[in-house]
Amino acid sequence: MTISTDIAKRVYDHTFKLDPIIRSLLDTDFYKLMMLQMIWGLYRDIRVTFSLINRTRRVRVAEEIDERELRDQLDHARALRFSKKEMIWLAGNTFYGRAQIFDPKFLAWLADFQLPEYELHRVDGQYELHFDGPWTHTTMWEIPALAIINELRSRAALRKYGRFTLDVLYARAKAKLWSKVERLRELPALRISDFGTRRRHGFLWQRWCVEALKEGLGEAFIGTSNVLLAMDSDLEAIGTNAHELPMVLAALAKNDDELRAAPYQVLRDWERYYGGNLLIVLPDTFGTTAFLRDAPEWVADWTGFRPDSAPPIEGGEEIIAWWKQKGRDPREKLLVFSDALDADTIVSTYRHFEGKTRMSFGWGTNLTNDFDCCAPQHDDGLRAISLVCKVTAANGRPAVKLSDNPRKATGTPEEIARYLRVFGGAGRVEREVVV
Repeated sequence: MTISTDIAKRVYDHTFKLDPIIRSLLDTDFYKLMMLQMIWGLYRDIRVTFSLINRTRRVRVAEEIDERELRDQLDHARALRFSKKEMIWLAGNTFYGRAQIFDPKFLAWLADFQLPEYELHRVDGQYELHFDGPWTHTTMWEIPALAIINELRSRAALRKYGRFTLDVLYARAKAKLWSKVERLRELPALRISDFGTRRRHGFLWQRWCVEALKEGLGEAFIGTSNVLLAMDSDLEAIGTNAHELPMVLAALAKNDDELRAAPYQVLRDWERYYGGNLLIVLPDTFGTTAFLRDAPEWVADWTGFRPDSAPPIEGGEEIIAWWKQKGRDPREKLLVFSDALDADTIVSTYRHFEGKTRMSFGWGTNLTNDFDCCAPQHDDGLRAISLVCKVTAANGRPAVKLSDNPRKATGTPEEIARYLRVFGGAGRVEREVVV
């Protein structure tokens, strides 16, 4: 039985010299470990740079967060190692119905893992934060770095409030979340998981949200992407793969033909390690329309797709049309929706696709960091921002993400133009990025 922490009391009363945000290397998304095993097996000699990108430029993060506090939290994370208990759990637990999904040799390597060094500067009100080194190491910085910065923003905003204000703020946030849970309970075959680690308000708040969904949604709540919470709460760890895989392979391509083939080479690599419900395609790295246009026939045999940067209904319908064109029955396939979801979009998407295909929802920022209208006055420091940590280079070559939404594109203008020449821009529509 998990005992809930009085979050408001802890925020107000704590006197620790350092209150660590990341207390375990398992405090990350499950897909990081899944991808890491493949990277370790196939690409351990590749050098990759990850960089912090604040897409909400109006928020000057370096003016909200003290640099010394940020360095202390990053340094603390670097001092962590996987515990014996954690390694036993990874080795012995069943994931996606499979025992021993992690190779013993990989786990032996992981037991000595340490996050690599970082480079941090302040530039015009923003932090420039880079992680450069072996891909096997820098990939593991993405989630803890984002969690640290987002929680430091929350802590800075909360310092101005007294104990009773904090009590009311968290009471309102809890009631707000519970009203969403009550709406979602109306969906009879809902399957939903927590995807909220990277932009959470704080670890304790994410844990409260997970516990609330576990009680409030019952079997409809199928798990969490957070590996530590999955272990501690006896939940399924949820997650497959992310944009960094095709971004790195594309950056390494020697010519346009290899660049065009990179998204499908990633899937072949993935198939060497995983199968079944782990065969989920993430199609939007260089545009979903381009991916579907050039996809080999065998891609249609994968379990499902995760449309990530197009609106869920438009993105899902495009994939369903492609399945039908390939002679596959969409009712036997799976769509995993995960981009900027909230109760309204989950309900409308569920209603639209009900009976057309199988569905699952990964609920992220609007689950674990929705404090709008909960403070006694408007407080921008409590509003989630679109902060990401993306691959920016592989073996010294610039990396690119085109996305279905050009506002989410990353890379140098010259390389973005080259990728658009190779993949085309069909289906890409500019939309506001909120989270």
